[in-house]
Amino acid sequence: MEPNGSQLRRRKGLGEEQKKGACGEGNTKTQRRAPDLVQWTRHMEVVKAQFLEQAQRQLAELLDQAMWEAVQAYPQDRTSTAPDTTNKTQELSHVKRKVFITRKSLLDELMEVQHFRTIYHMFIAGLCVLIISTLAIDFIDEGRLMLEFDLLIFSFGQLPLALMTWVPMFLSTLLVPYQTLRLWARPRAGFTWMLGAGLGCVLLAAHGAMLCILPVHVAVKHQLPPASKCVLVFEQVRFLMKSYSFLRETVPGILCVVGKGGSAPSFSSYLYFLFCPTLIYREVYPRTPSIRWNYVAKNFAQALGCVLYACFILGRLCVPVFANMSREPFSTRALLLSILHATGPGIFMLLLIFFAFLHCWLNAFAEMLRFGDRMFYRDWWNSTSFSNYYRTWNVVVHDWLYSYIYQDGLWLLGMRARKVAMLGVFLVSAVVHEYIFCFVLGFFYPVMLMQFLVVGGMLNFTMNDRHTGPAWNVLMWTLLFLGQGIQVSLYCQEWYARRHCPLPQTTFWGLVTPRSWSCHP
Repeated sequence: MEPNGSQLRRRKGLGEEQKKGACGEGNTKTQRRAPDLVQWTRHMEVVKAQFLEQAQRQLAELLDQAMWEAVQAYPQDRTSTAPDTTNKTQELSHVKRKVFITRKSLLDELMEVQHFRTIYHMFIAGLCVLIISTLAIDFIDEGRLMLEFDLLIFSFGQLPLALMTWVPMFLSTLLVPYQTLRLWARPRAGFTWMLGAGLGCVLLAAHGAMLCILPVHVAVKHQLPPASKCVLVFEQVRFLMKSYSFLRETVPGILCVVGKGGSAPSFSSYLYFLFCPTLIYREVYPRTPSIRWNYVAKNFAQALGCVLYACFILGRLCVPVFANMSREPFSTRALLLSILHATGPGIFMLLLIFFAFLHCWLNAFAEMLRFGDRMFYRDWWNSTSFSNYYRTWNVVVHDWLYSYIYQDGLWLLGMRARKVAMLGVFLVSAVVHEYIFCFVLGFFYPVMLMQFLVVGGMLNFTMNDRHTGPAWNVLMWTLLFLGQGIQVSLYCQEWYARRHCPLPQTTFWGLVTPRSWSCHP
């Protein structure tokens, strides 16, 4: 039988319903897959953007490094003025100058890797453990939960007085070297120029005397605590080094103009130089396009955290050990044990000083001033020789010593006197480091001088760049641990010995003789 019209219509309706059901299921699956596809597409776009950004950054860094190496290898004349036919000027023309290029600090690059950020997080966890242990000990011993900052408050006592002393030091550095240069830049016409040149020399002598005498006078008269002394002595050394660099870079170009005066650089460039984180003067530096204020705040916060970290380390690991050590009879066993005990706190202090000052503090000021060259240090932790360690630990100071002590020493003594020039660098650096320790601690105990000049000088020539491999890196770190332990142990013992055994009468030999050798109250 053939189906009638009603059956055909019924079958047709059922077929359309089945088609609609199948289409509905397909639309549902498509709707389910659509959000996943959109999310996956967005994720791939983000990955693509990150990959392109990283590749562009690495390519830019490679090109900057290649450009820096090419410029470093090119001989440049410091005094790009009238030619001189003397041998010393010809030797000076082959001197390598410091070249500034836009680049980030090494730790900022390493922090982009998750593994290095984890190491940073481990140090933060260590600070948290110190805080928790301090709270727990205070709660067990005294029944209260309170963090005491006695050591921090003592160290930064009389800080306003130190800041007030800084003002005349800064004003003298701001006005005297620049005004002296202007006097020397006048046309050299007889008595007038001689009078101006003499006046400039007198101003410079007064400027140097003020920078040398005023901070010492204030620190001794008012008995400033260590951290406030640090502010004065660091600024004292910084102003002296910057003044010398400014005059050293500008005076030769002015005096070599025969028969007429030169033109002094702009005052704004000199003012910028006084605040930017470098000790080498240039009239123009590479600049970044903008200021990242969140980056500035982060670095200042990290520097403050390092100060608190250092106070906790000294308070928990050093003060309980060394406070009463001078009251006990001296023994070689006690001295060796104290040195070994101090290796841990000593290396922690070294790392905190490096991170707080050379990374956080300098990067914060570089960002505020849009200073482009952020290479304040290199990968000193990978060093297999002490000669490389000294070059990479503090690039800011190394550039100054290399430019004005080593290279100028070669210019004066001849290119064959490299070892003599290198010894001059070690002598200047060791004396300045010992002066800083003496100024901050308030006594003369030449531990740093002996370590830097004698031990460091020998290691510089024996552990040189010919030694490579992981074993030499382990040896360098072992010697760093022991050196820091010796410094922390001996300086802490001398600090407490001078408080437990004060001199009945102040004499010169009493000031320069270590008190910890004879203090047995």
